Amino acid sequence: MKTEKYCNNPYKRERYKTIEVTIGNLKMGGDQPIRIQSMTTADTMDTQKSVDESIRMIDAGCELVRLTAPSKKEAENLGVIKQELVKRGYNTPLVADIHFTPNAAEVAAKLIEKVRVNPGNYADKKKFEELVYTDEAYEKELKRIEEKFTPLVLLCKEQNTAMRIGTNHGSLSDRILSRYGDTPQGMVESAMEFLKICRKNDYHNIVISMKASNTIVMVQAYRLLVAEMMKNNMNYPLHLGVTEAGDGEDGRIKSAVGIGALLEDGIGDTIRVSLTENPEFEIPVAQKLINQYIKEKNTYDIDDNTLIISYNPFEYHRRESNEIENIGSKHVPIVVTDLSDKNSIIEANLFGAGHIYSKKLDKWNKNDHASDYIYVGKNKIEFELPGFLNIISDYKNWNKNNKQEFPLIDLSELNLIDKNQTCFVKINAEENNLNELKNYQKAIIVLDSNYDNKTQVYRQFFLNLNTENIKNPVVLFYNNNETDTEQWQLEVSTKSGVMFIDGMGDGLWLKGNQPLQIINSTAFGILQATRTRISKTEYISCPSCGRTLFDLQETTQKIREKTAHLKGIKIGIMGCIVNGPGEMADADYGYVGTGPGKITLYKEKAVVRKNVDESNAVNELIELIKEHGDWVDPILIS
Repeated sequence: MKTEKYCNNPYKRERYKTIEVTIGNLKMGGDQPIRIQSMTTADTMDTQKSVDESIRMIDAGCELVRLTAPSKKEAENLGVIKQELVKRGYNTPLVADIHFTPNAAEVAAKLIEKVRVNPGNYADKKKFEELVYTDEAYEKELKRIEEKFTPLVLLCKEQNTAMRIGTNHGSLSDRILSRYGDTPQGMVESAMEFLKICRKNDYHNIVISMKASNTIVMVQAYRLLVAEMMKNNMNYPLHLGVTEAGDGEDGRIKSAVGIGALLEDGIGDTIRVSLTENPEFEIPVAQKLINQYIKEKNTYDIDDNTLIISYNPFEYHRRESNEIENIGSKHVPIVVTDLSDKNSIIEANLFGAGHIYSKKLDKWNKNDHASDYIYVGKNKIEFELPGFLNIISDYKNWNKNNKQEFPLIDLSELNLIDKNQTCFVKINAEENNLNELKNYQKAIIVLDSNYDNKTQVYRQFFLNLNTENIKNPVVLFYNNNETDTEQWQLEVSTKSGVMFIDGMGDGLWLKGNQPLQIINSTAFGILQATRTRISKTEYISCPSCGRTLFDLQETTQKIREKTAHLKGIKIGIMGCIVNGPGEMADADYGYVGTGPGKITLYKEKAVVRKNVDESNAVNELIELIKEHGDWVDPILIS
């Protein structure tokens, strides 16, 4: 497939070279390191809390601190916060987060180093109206936006203040939606409208972002933006982030999948990991995402300077593969649990793989994170397995009489297997001799590599499969020996996530020095984050800021406790209305703060209950889910 350029080279990770911008005493873009930033959660009018929180963030490694400025009074207080920080020896640049209020942006531009504007609501009011524009009417709207935005551009130019043009998938204007729909292309066009006004006024101290809670949308939007900038001879620095990623393991995996997919192609000059946690906790996660590339040493040099690839970087299409057992074709990607390092295998070993044996009932149960295959290596299974679980064993240990058991063999030994026998064949991606594979239609590829730059090596392998018209399904294998659990999760999520986003992979096999439950939940978390296999409730939860109208962390936990068993349901939990209504379009149900102690509930993007008292809002949300037939009672497994 020949496609327009979206990075320097998809087969060789090179930093996409952007211009260098100045944000106070901080340089970003160009040859500068990838910068780390976060956002305060305190009320901006509470100077002491804002200063204290900023210091905690800076001490943790935050290089850019963002604070919300919903009105002129908050924007004015940013100057006070700045002075207090300087008094205490902190000169880290501050950013004003602006939505709806151009006059607040103009105040902030005179006081601090950077302003962030959202093209979706800086000059437009979102009413979720389906509007139809003639070309003439559309151009008239663009002129109106230019008149409203130009004063800020000129002021920032005069004050040497930097600007982020920050597009959010959840807050595209009705005008953009009317022409481009709720799409990555619409996000790019929204930013380009504002970017063109900046360029018209010879203002270039700009950073751009394309955030979404959906990792596929987010990745495609950034790639489209880079492609568009390349065509127009632009190269502005890029701020990366998955918005409303959530908390805990889910938030980290989702952030790693989205941000990591772009870092794999050398895209990104600054990152913010948006977790529904205290902002200083975001910083180490961001540092670990970046550090994985610094420590990479063993890379495979791919001599391919063409843009021929086997995937579409701008649209999701799953690679076409043959169906073998429950793998490939239209089946969801499988998960393999590796038990080969056990001295012997007993029923209890399967608990970490999501399979629970009840001695009392003499019955197997499985949870929503139950793996599809277990790899036993040289071990034998001496007990009866549930019918829904299959075994992979080494060829020499393979029990041919067990219909649930399949052999694993090296590519060089494939001729030992009957051509009609389902088998797993382990292949190093850097191997090019795939001719033997063409005769084995029942062989499932287990793809590995001896090199650190697995994404690029795997891409070349999939291109070779495509060139040779080989449609055997592929299980992606990642063995990572990192002992730090968070680092391990971030690295395997980054490496494997980008492959699934690009439609490559019929299964996932993770291995590492981690507890089995962690490995298993991470595999399912990666598939959930890439929307390729839904196994649990998804929470689109914002990270909180000074606009937030309730305790997001506490509320998210309450909602999780009541709804975590609702497999496949997406629930948006938003602290305010800035992105709330828009993100509801990507969620099934929404819980949005609309006033002190008051919550509005959404069904998708439609308001269904207004001004619900916060004390009863979680129960009202559950009732709403029940009314629409999406509620099921949790199943207790004994």
